[in-house]
Amino acid sequence: MEQYNFQYCQKIVVLSSDQTKVLLCKRKGEADYDGIFSFIGGKMETTDENIIEGLQREKNEEVGENFKIKIYPKFSYNLLFRKKAGNSMILPHYLAIHLEGEVILNEEYSEYQWVSIKNLSEFEPKISSILDTVKEVLRLQDLSKEEEYIVI
Repeated sequence: MEQYNFQYCQKIVVLSSDQTKVLLCKRKGEADYDGIFSFIGGKMETTDENIIEGLQREKNEEVGENFKIKIYPKFSYNLLFRKKAGNSMILPHYLAIHLEGEVILNEEYSEYQWVSIKNLSEFEPKISSILDTVKEVLRLQDLSKEEEYIVI
């Protein structure tokens, strides 16, 4: 493996419109997290003109074009993940708030749930970093200004 070969895999932490729940989707057929709930999002592609376009493409592919969110793109909470196969991924997590539209899952997921943030620690099966990630991403709300959000 190349020393500097990292994938950039952006994740979207979608809060409910009242900001009391978070959207989690159950992975299906994924090598590392099959049957585990995670955030939506995926790898940046060379055809994406910028990060926002990549986030929008992934959101549209995974939960549908009619599922509208406002996303805070200025800052992200970043994690490093090493896949079982050895690939390294940088995972920036972006804060988003649901505006309208129903979730329509693609083939990557088997189900979704809006999980109460208060009950997130008990919710399973989920990726182990979800609780800490939600806590950190919620801190971005204090930094954000309404005019800085972008609707996708």
